This record gives sequence, C-alpha cells and structure tokens, in this order.
Amino acid sequence: MIIKSFEVQRQISNLLKNNLFLIYGENNGLKKDIAEIIKNYFKKENSNIELLSTYEDDILENEENFYNSIYSGSLFCNKKIITINGATDKLIKIIEDILEKKPGNVLLIIYATILEKKSKLRNLFEKQNSTICIPCYLDKARDLENIAKNELKKSNITLPREALNLLVEKSNQDRDNIKNEIEKIKSYAHTKKELELWEIKSIINFSGEYKSDNLINECLSGNILQFKKILSELYLNTVNQIFLLRILSNKTQRLLKIKELEKDYKSVDELIDKSKPIIFWQEKPIIKKQLSVWNLSDLKKIIYEINNIEILCKKKPQLSRIAAFDFFSKICKKANNYS
Repeated sequence: MIIKSFEVQRQISNLLKNNLFLIYGENNGLKKDIAEIIKNYFKKENSNIELLSTYEDDILENEENFYNSIYSGSLFCNKKIITINGATDKLIKIIEDILEKKPGNVLLIIYATILEKKSKLRNLFEKQNSTICIPCYLDKARDLENIAKNELKKSNITLPREALNLLVEKSNQDRDNIKNEIEKIKSYAHTKKELELWEIKSIINFSGEYKSDNLINECLSGNILQFKKILSELYLNTVNQIFLLRILSNKTQRLLKIKELEKDYKSVDELIDKSKPIIFWQEKPIIKKQLSVWNLSDLKKIIYEINNIEILCKKKPQLSRIAAFDFFSKICKKANNYS
C-alpha cells in the first residue's frame, strides 16, 4: 500500500495496524522524520520496547541470527522495533517469509535509497495491503521554508526574508541540511533573537566551515600531513566538535550508501557519476580515494562510534575537544594504513 509522506502523521494510528514499513528515496531527512513519527507513536501504544538496528549485508551474512531477532522472545520487552538499513531486492525472499509468518510483536522499518519502478521490493510493498510503502522525494522550497521557520520559532529567533531564502537555497532540497544550518545559527545566536542577513551569510559560508569540511575529507582519505595542518589551525580557534562530528557522519553515511551500490557498476567512476545526490566534479577524486580506502564494515563501525563520541561530548563538555580530535586522528591513521 502506497502512502504519501505528508499523510503519515494524519493516518499514523491506522498505519500501525500494519507492522512492515518500507521508507525509500533520496530525502534522508524526510525518511528520518517519518521513522521517528512511526516509532514514537508505536512507543506510546506499547510499553517495554526493544530497539534493534541492522544492515542488509549483516542479514544476508547471517540469516539465522536475523530470524532469531524477529521471532525470539525477550525477558524484559513485549515489543520490538527492528530497523533495516540499505535494503535492496536481495532481501525480497526474507521479507516474503516474514509476511507469510506475520510476527505480531515486531515493527519492521526498512530504509532504502532510490528504488526503480521495476524493483521487486518496492512492488511487494506497494501491492500488499498488509505493508506500507512511503516514497520520500526531495523537499520543495515551501516545505523547507516552513521547516526553517518552525525550527527557528522554537528558539524565538527571527530572520529576514532574504536569510530564509538563503537557507533554502543552500539546503540542496534536503531538510537534514537546513536543520544542520539552523543548529549553527542557534549556537551563534545564544540570547540574540534577531539576526541580520550578513550574519547568516557568515555562519553558512565562514572560512572555518571550509576548513572543517577539508579536515574531514583529509581524515577519511588518510592524508596525515594535511590533516594535522588543518587540525592545528582549527584547534587554536573556537570550533564546535558536534558540528565536526556531524560533518563526519554525513560524509561517512554518503560513502556507505555509495559503497553499497558498488557491485552494481562496472567501475568506480561510473558509480560516482550515477550517484544521487549528484557529486560535483571537484569532489569526485576525493570520493574515489575514500571509496578505495574504506570497506562497508569499517564505515558502519565509524557511524556507530560517532554516536558514542557525540554522547560523550555532550555529557562531558570539558573532554569534548580532546575526545573528538583523538577520534578523528584515529580514523585518519587507519585510513593511511589502508591506502
């Protein structure tokens, strides 16, 4: 059954009569928002929830372990929410088996990138009445503007119309990007409630952001000398470690998504050319180098460790700079050993 993304919130109580959801498309921010709506409502309706997350590769490597996670009971939890990341048509037989057995204590949320009309996974979820298929297309300018206004309203921050337009323009049609920009604006504003256009321009385009982006690229590429040079400049200045971790998270997740599709293309160049969102020519050599350095397993591990480091930085701000930069250095050294 196909459900439009904007209908999810309105129909959530009816949708959760089903327990298999496929959320696919190129809008990662929208996919996250929809998954949160589903999870939060499920949690309200059920106590003692166990949250599990896995990847398609892990399931295919050990199907028995995956089936155990679905069908085995728990001493402490009545219900489970299991998230599958990076799903493709390779999972079709497993999903069909789950549909046939209808486990009642599990909510299964499946994430996928762009799925063509001929996709078996997409067709299964679209045609079955007991499954929910939610396509997530890129955000429209009006939607992004409303998201920006709502996020800024939470902190009572007011921006001029030109500044809002700039945020929308820089978002690349993905709400995740606009939310990240607004987090920077909130950090900058502190108690200030009205910001000018020039301030927003400086926040979005400040030289530190360029250096931060370069730092993470050099880190993932294993270029130790360049990494240390940029790191020494950033370390002496005020820098938001959470912001750096999120840049790393975004770049690592992008590499992971591209890497998952690598086997479907004849060459890395063709893979990069066909990637969505589009990779601009300036970035292509960097992405190619990083793809040659990292494998799927290591990329997943980095994403997992980013979450732990971010929690540590928030709990112990006095240790955040040392913890974050030690983490970046460890990744750079590992990449250098692989390259």
